[in-house]
Amino acid sequence: MRKAFSIRSLFFFLMLLGMSSASFAQIGVSITIAPPELPVYEQPICPGDGYIWTPGYWAWDGDDYYWVPGTWVEAPEVGYLWTPPYWGWETGGYLFHEGYWGPHVGFYGGISYGFGYFGEGYEGGRWDGGHFFYNRAVNNVNVTVIHNTYNTTINERNVTRVSFNGGNGGIQARATAQDEAAARDRHVAPVAAQQQHFQQARSNPELRASSNHGAPPVAATSKPGDFKGGVVAGRGSGTPYNATANRGGNGNRSPAGNEARQGNTPESNANANNGNGGKPTTYSHVKDLPPSEKPVAPNTGNAKQDQKYQQQQQKLQAKQDQERQKLQAQQEKDHQKLTQQKANDVRQQQVEQKHQQQTQQLQQRHTQQQQQLQQRAQPRPAPAPRPAEHH
Repeated sequence: MRKAFSIRSLFFFLMLLGMSSASFAQIGVSITIAPPELPVYEQPICPGDGYIWTPGYWAWDGDDYYWVPGTWVEAPEVGYLWTPPYWGWETGGYLFHEGYWGPHVGFYGGISYGFGYFGEGYEGGRWDGGHFFYNRAVNNVNVTVIHNTYNTTINERNVTRVSFNGGNGGIQARATAQDEAAARDRHVAPVAAQQQHFQQARSNPELRASSNHGAPPVAATSKPGDFKGGVVAGRGSGTPYNATANRGGNGNRSPAGNEARQGNTPESNANANNGNGGKPTTYSHVKDLPPSEKPVAPNTGNAKQDQKYQQQQQKLQAKQDQERQKLQAQQEKDHQKLTQQKANDVRQQQVEQKHQQQTQQLQQRHTQQQQQLQQRAQPRPAPAPRPAEHH
């Protein structure tokens, strides 16, 4: 399944590059391991007038979480503010919601990223007369260089390091009417400097959660893409991150890629009880499904009958593989249409729910077909001996 997740990660990256400057998207990445808690770190000093703080967050590369350091970024337009990305538990997995620029700060899951982003809105600064004024109470600003500042003490509403919305242990926040209005504003996707910053973080093995256990050595930078000068290290917020203990919002298992690396078979993945009542693993797309198991050669004691069943097994497997390929192609086509049509958040959510339902139905149908065929291939019990007749 590592290959499947690599393909999905590539699709994620292509969607990022293809995002229009006039839109934002909910990226179709759905996994069942919760992201680590937010690390604790200090904010680097603001490098200059017009830079706006963009907090760090955990991203997914198809195999592991990695930390994208917080950094100062020049706003793409005067009057624009940054809405941070966030993870949310939806339709059986954690979905990633991309951040965006716009005239108002929208919903970011209620996550308390700090430095003015305390779960709702932004209190780190404001635009006035074409200049951005910084709130010194929450921002590290050199007042001898930047004079457009003010000082308003803010009481943090959500003192927590939880990095996701919904599910078991997540932030239980919902979008307000004001957030929904902000979602209808004109939006600008992450700028080129942020894209470069994102790619550099993704390629740094020290920023992977499996390596730093929730305490990235580069937690924040003064400027995007500069991982050497003005770097601030982070420290964990408590218990070191453990992916195995960080599984699903309702006790779900890790993604299929991790299960495959642990040496589990598709059958054991579907039936193992890991706190989810023995329910099968939920997959959001056909390409995430474990590969089909090779049918077990029947052994009924009747060579002719065994050959017949084996042919039936091969025929069924070929048919199921064809159905999987057809549905996978259709789902990928749906994703391409969403990107071309610049679909909004609601439409993308609807398509993701449809894909998950299609995948579950396909998986259930194929499992039932295999079970029915295997039952027919079982050796029939010998007839019970007739009782002796007494004369």
